[in-house]
Amino acid sequence: MDTITLAQNVACGAVGKMKKGSCASLLCALVVVVVLANARVTEAVTCNPSELSPCLPAFTSGQAPSANCCNKLKEQKPCLCGYIKNPNLSKYVNSPYAKKVLSTCGVPVPTC
Repeated sequence: MDTITLAQNVACGAVGKMKKGSCASLLCALVVVVVLANARVTEAVTCNPSELSPCLPAFTSGQAPSANCCNKLKEQKPCLCGYIKNPNLSKYVNSPYAKKVLSTCGVPVPTC
């Protein structure tokens, strides 16, 4: 017996005798509820390298990153590979200092 048939038997058996169509509708509703309950809501991130301006001193001179810098790095984390691939930004976000800043802020160094 496959998983869908088992789930249908369990769902339909739990509510007693039902018409086949009603049982299928109930099963679909249960699947939708489970999927929606497990869905993760992800926020869209607008990639804007100027958001990392609080990190510039840390990226260029090795200063300790500010809390604001760390917050911005965490917000812009999905954008870091794009910044690394951009020749105008790479010298900042892919520098040895930047790797230290990422580590200090608890942001994993991206593997692009």
